[in-house]
Amino acid sequence: MSKEILRKRLINLRKTKYTNQSISYVQLKKILKRFKFKKNLIIGGYYPINNEIGSLEILKKLENNNFRISLPITKKKNIMNFYEWSFKDPLRSSQRGIPEPYKKNKVLPDILLVPLVGFDKNKFRLGYGGGFYDRYIIKLSKLKNVLTIGFAFPFQEIEKIPVNKFDQQLDFILTNNKIIR
Repeated sequence: MSKEILRKRLINLRKTKYTNQSISYVQLKKILKRFKFKKNLIIGGYYPINNEIGSLEILKKLENNNFRISLPITKKKNIMNFYEWSFKDPLRSSQRGIPEPYKKNKVLPDILLVPLVGFDKNKFRLGYGGGFYDRYIIKLSKLKNVLTIGFAFPFQEIEKIPVNKFDQQLDFILTNNKIIR
């Protein structure tokens, strides 16, 4: 099945049946403890859109535990960078309708929380088709070690994601009921 057809099916299913669910902070904390991450690290988060699984509760708890939070800003040519943000700061709506930080303090996340449309047991993700996260992961990985964690609903797991040479494998995928290593 093509990525386009698969993407449409999964997004439609997500819109009709799955809303207002989020990942457990306890699950994410297990991963952070495993890698002995210390506080004050930079977390690259996302603001959920199109019925994506919620991440805001986790980001709030991370910020309350002295982690620095950042959100992406997308630009032309499918370029994305992360900028420091706090729940105390206002957001603005991008041209794509995605909430993003006003302030332009660019950061390089240590941990990247990644939204997705679908995933497989090999931790490959299906996104919206723009390649923003794949490009960003490649760029960031050349500059520093980064832990990538996909956030998903369990139904988004499929047998095999069609991959190409640009698709990046994630380190973990968290659903609201399991951790895929």
